[in-house]
Amino acid sequence: MPPTSRRLRTVLLAAASAGLIAAAPPAPPGGGPLGIGDRLFPTLGNPGYDVLSYDIALDYDGRNTDPLEAVTVIRARTTEPLDRINLDFARGEVHSVAVNGLAARFTGADEDLVVTPVAPLPAGVPVRITVRHTSDPEQGADSGGWVRTGDGLALAGQADAAHRVFPCNDHPADKAYFTFRITTPERLTAVANGLPAGERHRGTTVTRTFRTEHPMATELAQVSLGTSEVLHRDGPGGLPLRDVVPAADAAVLEPWLSRTPGQLEWMERQVGPYPFETYGLLVADSVTGFELETQTLSLFERRLFTGNTHPEWYVDSVMVHELAHQWFGDSVSPASWSDLWLNEGHASWYEARYAAERGGPTLERRMRNAYTQSDGWRAAGGPPARPAPPTAGHKLDLFQPVVYDGSALVLYALRQEIGAEAFDRLERAWVRGHRDESATTADFVRLASRTAGRDLSGFLDGWLYGAKTPAMPGHPDWRGAAPKAAPTAAPKPAPTTAPKPASHTAPRTARPTRRPAAPVRGATGKPA
Repeated sequence: MPPTSRRLRTVLLAAASAGLIAAAPPAPPGGGPLGIGDRLFPTLGNPGYDVLSYDIALDYDGRNTDPLEAVTVIRARTTEPLDRINLDFARGEVHSVAVNGLAARFTGADEDLVVTPVAPLPAGVPVRITVRHTSDPEQGADSGGWVRTGDGLALAGQADAAHRVFPCNDHPADKAYFTFRITTPERLTAVANGLPAGERHRGTTVTRTFRTEHPMATELAQVSLGTSEVLHRDGPGGLPLRDVVPAADAAVLEPWLSRTPGQLEWMERQVGPYPFETYGLLVADSVTGFELETQTLSLFERRLFTGNTHPEWYVDSVMVHELAHQWFGDSVSPASWSDLWLNEGHASWYEARYAAERGGPTLERRMRNAYTQSDGWRAAGGPPARPAPPTAGHKLDLFQPVVYDGSALVLYALRQEIGAEAFDRLERAWVRGHRDESATTADFVRLASRTAGRDLSGFLDGWLYGAKTPAMPGHPDWRGAAPKAAPTAAPKPAPTTAPKPASHTAPRTARPTRRPAAPVRGATGKPA
């Protein structure tokens, strides 16, 4: 159990919902809104409590089409009086719910599981919620959650899909410690976030336990199930590294996996010590169209490493992109999804710098190209710190170029304005001061101003929120291209291949639009 005195995230939850309650979705039975009113995902998260830890038990029979039996235990502390508790949950059947050991009534409302305890809960008390449920791998194309691989399953919970795997408070403003207890047939391998914490054999099955040493946002949870091989090596300072790969591909992947220690050393020279207890790559035999920064165990497509379409510098830089997220997005998580630019802009910034050192385009060339396209990106996807909401059935449209190279461009402009030395101090202070927390764009602007010794809010306002891209400090000759007219028909999804080495100009498009999601099946169960 983590200490219950750990700082509550009430302020962050309030910040995420401030001014947005009017836009919140209809109330479930019993009154009150679904969600905390996040501008981009209004139904995510739940007010009234702070989760301290999740203990998730999964029973996998080896068939990746079958629902898994599961038990999720949530330890939390109430932040206000509650006569009911809302949890985000969908794509599973609920068998029973208990609150502090007593059976509770429950019902579904949209993608929420609404729990009514025997008696109302006062503010400031610990609460233990036990949900016995299934976790269904049958997911819609755009919904996320479980990803079927060639030999099993993996997780992809960003941005709003962790609750399609387990009941939770599915918003990065409420981070918590995680324990996973995974039962599989002995012939299979199970790995999850954090470090191994025990193994128990019973008959022909084995239960493996994993535990995180740092709090984690729900969207960063990772579980790998399959006939995988786990490869171990040491990182800087003896940091334990483990990679999880299809057993048949271990030899061909080794030249890529062996680069992680050097990439860690490079990142530590930029921003300081690695923030977690372990790191590694989960290479999945699956076509997703993206890689994902799941905490301590980043998810990668197998074809990124085994195909011949990507130049070496590109693959290296994608590895560093997901590694950089361990600092920016994982250790320091966004307080709301509008703060996504802090994740992707920073990861793209270090990706671009690493690529420039490994044969890719120079940083200036990449940023100049981004500047040329920036007005078009803003017209299509909104400004970096106020991205356009994704449309129904296309939730991954949130991940537009404006939050990648368009947001790295903000950091380039800031460095041009305050100088490289002050910028490097800012980056180190950001990850050090907000480690294991969720932080806002306003927090970053305040820290940038304090580091520079002058108010930068006016300068950054246009870069973060303007419909047009401001003039680039130090480059008065840079010009933007006029945004292209909107197409009359929906375009095809962007390709997932790397930019051609000859051009060195196209920004990385990590998450192309997926097909529309299947109809949502919410959590169900008869009231107790």
